[in-house]
Amino acid sequence: QVQLVESGGGLVQPGGSLRLSCASSGSIFSFNVLGWYRQAPGKERELVASITVVGRTNYADSVKGRFTISRDGAKNTVYLQMNSLKPEDTAVYYCNFRRGAEDYWGQGTQVTVSS
Repeated sequence: QVQLVESGGGLVQPGGSLRLSCASSGSIFSFNVLGWYRQAPGKERELVASITVVGRTNYADSVKGRFTISRDGAKNTVYLQMNSLKPEDTAVYYCNFRRGAEDYWGQGTQVTVSS
């Protein structure tokens, strides 16, 4: 059983930055897709960014140019660098690792963007 542990959330002012981390108990290169999702109150969970095993990235239109997904194989960790944060980025952020039919989720970390 793979465990994912997220960190890095918090309260930040509009225009600020945060970096989220998702540490895996297993090798991140054993997964096909590594991603970050978010869920705001009253809304459905949505994909924010993803990276494939070969390094192809994908971003939601709402975060393009502001967020960057990256990975560190030596640390088995995936990151989400979030810049120019907006109040509408407020949500619980979850990392998600997929491998065939296997689907693993982190526990979620709260990001609040407010002045």
